[in-house]
Amino acid sequence: MDTLLLSAIIGVVAGTIDIIPMVIQKLDNRATISAFLQYFFVSIIIVNIDLPHIVWWLQGGLISVALALPVVVLVSAQDKKAVPIILTMAAILGTLICIAGHFLK
Repeated sequence: MDTLLLSAIIGVVAGTIDIIPMVIQKLDNRATISAFLQYFFVSIIIVNIDLPHIVWWLQGGLISVALALPVVVLVSAQDKKAVPIILTMAAILGTLICIAGHFLK
């Protein structure tokens, strides 16, 4: 399977996993779409990048957390309780994306 297609499929799955709690809580549609797109594009980046001197399974979590930081800065002004949730989900989903990409490539 093409790497770009694989990373897009992983991104759809990761984005869906992330937005399920948001849909259940009936959060703002823009926030939900933003979260989905975040993990869709993060998946494409994680699966297609190789960071030197960092073990493969750690790369996904690091990249995902790093790319979530701008969102965290924006959200922290309104809702400080959401910051640890966003960072935890970024680390977990980023690692899972990396693992899926590694074993499915």
